Amino acid sequence: METGKLLHYGRRTVCILFATQSLFSAGYVMLFTVSSILAVRLGGSMVWTGVPITIILAGAALGAWPIGRLMGRHGRRLGLSLGQLCGIAGSLMAGTAILYGMLGLYLVGLFFIGIARGSLDMGRYAAADANPPHLRARAISLVIFGSTVGAFIGPPILKTVSRYELSHGLPAMSLPWFVMAFVLLLSFVLVFGFLRPDPLDIAKHIAANAGSSHQETSNGRTYREIIRERRFILAVISITCGHLVMYLIMTVTPVFMNECHHAITSISWVIVAHMFGMYGLSFAVGWFIDKFGCSAMIVAGCIMLVASCLMAPLSNGVFWLALVLFLVGLGWNCCFVAGSTLLSEMLLPVERGRVQGLVDTLINFAAGAGSLGSGFLYAAMGYNVTLWISLFVSLIPCFIVWRTFQKASRFQPVPLLSED
Repeated sequence: METGKLLHYGRRTVCILFATQSLFSAGYVMLFTVSSILAVRLGGSMVWTGVPITIILAGAALGAWPIGRLMGRHGRRLGLSLGQLCGIAGSLMAGTAILYGMLGLYLVGLFFIGIARGSLDMGRYAAADANPPHLRARAISLVIFGSTVGAFIGPPILKTVSRYELSHGLPAMSLPWFVMAFVLLLSFVLVFGFLRPDPLDIAKHIAANAGSSHQETSNGRTYREIIRERRFILAVISITCGHLVMYLIMTVTPVFMNECHHAITSISWVIVAHMFGMYGLSFAVGWFIDKFGCSAMIVAGCIMLVASCLMAPLSNGVFWLALVLFLVGLGWNCCFVAGSTLLSEMLLPVERGRVQGLVDTLINFAAGAGSLGSGFLYAAMGYNVTLWISLFVSLIPCFIVWRTFQKASRFQPVPLLSED
């Protein structure tokens, strides 16, 4: 495969995945806005408030590993397409459940939407597969940047859909789920019809040109062999800790602001600042990773997370908390993109599907633990203690980076002195 054609396939793959990420994000913003309200309505109690996001995260966690294994054996295109089909089925189930007041079917639908989310999150690895090493971080960051587009498209669509429901006498908040099914159908057509050649095949070609083709005849290394690599440990811990800290702080800050008597509009602007930090500067983060390396950007991300934990107790003003949540989002983005890039670099193409699926299972469980645990921590110990725990978790990847460089310098060969 010629270099020019290889770069063309890489750019086309990133464009397709950017579009699918934007479409899914637009629909997900709508569902995120109404899902908890509907759970309370169908369940008849406020205890159902946090259940929808937890079930979606559980679906993402439990679906990531088997779909990742499927990607490793049959390619990225089939795995991504299967995830989107699950999302279409889940959206239709949830919409039907709202029309007929069926809580159980609604929760099952959310679980299948979670599987779709877990599958589409692995689209970042497909972007890395289709690009040479020096462009992988930028490819991953561009796919993640697609969520920014969706975040801005979603609210106007929801407003239009709500007006349509009102004017046609449809049950409130039922139509967004059918819109989500249509959005995922468009995404399915893009991936299944146009994601060719498969990114995993491109990755194998790149690996063969780099001189590692002899390793592709086997099934790759065992999990035990991979886990022994410090790069793998750093990648997994940076992504997992970033997820845990973000969900701990992001979940409790709106509740804290509500107790401080901030208006719902002010709280929403803080969330907008957080989402801009998560996705808005993603392309710049990818460029910095390609220039300075994954370890440096993981440390930079952790510093931002630590800074946000130290800043948050100093003021409960809207602008100040918006800055705090912005730093939380940007710190997460640095850890997430750098960790994902590092994971793609240290794995052989034949290993990537199954191992990356397992890693995404772990990080979605961490997100779920942060989402659920934050409420218990906040209720039992307050906002400041939650921040101190988050600060401690933020320092763990920095410690791994420090230990890695310390061991590398310990085994650095000492130059021999001349006899003179």
